[in-house]
Amino acid sequence: MASATAIPSSSGGGKKEHTIYTEVEFEADEPLEELAPDFDDDDEEEGDGLDDYEKLVVETRIPNTLRESAPPATIIERQAPVIDDFIRNFFVKHGFAKSLEAFQNEWFEKGGIGEAIETAPDLYVKAQQLAQENATLQQALHQQESIAQESKKQWDKFRKERDFHKMHHRRVVQERRRLLTDFERLKRHYEQYEPTLAELRHKYEVIMKEKMLMRLERDRIAGKMETLQEQLEVLQRQAEQKETTASPVDGPKTRKQARFKNGDSAWPDAGYLGEAAPVEPLKMGDLKALKSYPKCHAGPISSIAFHHKLPVLATGSDDHTWKLWSVPSGELVMSGEGHRDWVSGIGFHNRGNLIGTTSGDATVKIWDMSTESCRHTFADHTQATWGLDFHPTHDFVVSASMDHTARVYDLGSWRCRQTFRGHVDSVNAVCFQPHGMNVCTASGDKTVSLWDLRSGLCVQTFYGHSNAVNNCRFHRSGATLVSCDADGLCKLWDIRMVCEFLQIDAGPHPVNAADFDGSGKGLALASGDGAVKLFDLETKTFVKNLDGHEDSAQDVRFDPTGKMLASCGSDKNVMLWQ
Repeated sequence: MASATAIPSSSGGGKKEHTIYTEVEFEADEPLEELAPDFDDDDEEEGDGLDDYEKLVVETRIPNTLRESAPPATIIERQAPVIDDFIRNFFVKHGFAKSLEAFQNEWFEKGGIGEAIETAPDLYVKAQQLAQENATLQQALHQQESIAQESKKQWDKFRKERDFHKMHHRRVVQERRRLLTDFERLKRHYEQYEPTLAELRHKYEVIMKEKMLMRLERDRIAGKMETLQEQLEVLQRQAEQKETTASPVDGPKTRKQARFKNGDSAWPDAGYLGEAAPVEPLKMGDLKALKSYPKCHAGPISSIAFHHKLPVLATGSDDHTWKLWSVPSGELVMSGEGHRDWVSGIGFHNRGNLIGTTSGDATVKIWDMSTESCRHTFADHTQATWGLDFHPTHDFVVSASMDHTARVYDLGSWRCRQTFRGHVDSVNAVCFQPHGMNVCTASGDKTVSLWDLRSGLCVQTFYGHSNAVNNCRFHRSGATLVSCDADGLCKLWDIRMVCEFLQIDAGPHPVNAADFDGSGKGLALASGDGAVKLFDLETKTFVKNLDGHEDSAQDVRFDPTGKMLASCGSDKNVMLWQ
């Protein structure tokens, strides 16, 4: 009969039974039964009996406890590796025999007395988990600290803003109370002036009515004076004819002779507007650059003028000089130096041998082309002079100045014959009425005025500009006047009707100068944007821009033949257009 004994074994804290099998022993008291061979059976039956015997031996060797507790063949369970086996294998692999023996003794001794550790915790995994949790908590802590710091800063900022706004509110309330008090005080103060203002308004209306009546009366008396003057001149001519038969006597024979004994020139005839010779209209749409005089001065060129008969162009510059150029070749003919400041205006005398210039040194100089020298210097102005103009038929030159006046000089006696006072700002431009006795001035006080050459009185003032008037120019007929201002507006005035009949908006840049063509149907404007703008006055339309200057265009002039246009600018260049 076979027997089996179980030896207890501990693995990691849980007890497990190991079954050890011994040899099968048979008792002697039990007789063995011998089976006689049956030779009659066939081979098949003999083979089956052997198989049954082997099967019986195997079943005998398997314990009943294992047969009873064996799980079904289809269930496979995996168990964790035994720690003590791992340690034993490690010691054996590396040849630590003494360590293995010490481990065996200690392991079984403690297991025998029940002090063995049932389960060894995985400290590394646990420590790693705790480290991760600690890092997460540290990161969250840092985030919360940052949020707390930002919140504290915002709180401090809001607190400061609150304090500032509180203080500002208190100050505003105090200012409001003070202003209300001042307003009430001023209101009570100005209520006392209401009757006085009403009375002054009434007086102003009465004075304006009287002024209009006096103006009408003045015009009527002026007409009578002109008639009487004509009659007086007729009588004087008759008296002169009668005295021709008498013997000559030293001294003036008439008041007219006595008047001009000192060399003064005769005033132009009153009320005469000569008819200009007809000129074929210029096709402004076909104008293009003909010639450019680059850098012909060392400073910006402020003014240009054509000679009445010769193909010569004069220029005045901020470099204190003036120059004469042949047209259209552009060769330098003559140059003049003598002004102590910039040259602002230039012009030719009607006979063509004299040149006049104005300057920032407050002088007007007359130059003789034949002797290439300064003929005379007028120093009556107290501030800078802006421009000049020669009378078309008489020996007079008029100048405009920053001292709010315009002065007429006699080239016969070389003295100032008339001063026009009335503008409240700088007189920027001046020109004679062709074949007449009037002078036109353009001022920084936004007005354009007509003055009587002989009496020095203002004949008419044109209102309508909203900014300083930079330039004015008569048409050759003398019946039309153009003025331009710093807003880019150009106004055309009818002298006979005393009214504005056309306005041209060439802004937003200022218009520095304007000029009519020979026919009076075209107008050229020198603009602050560097372009020369052309307009057709007959159709009242814009024609084109002549672009050639790199800086502001300062002056523009048509030549006497009406076939050429010249312009100058702050870029120190002169352009010819044809």
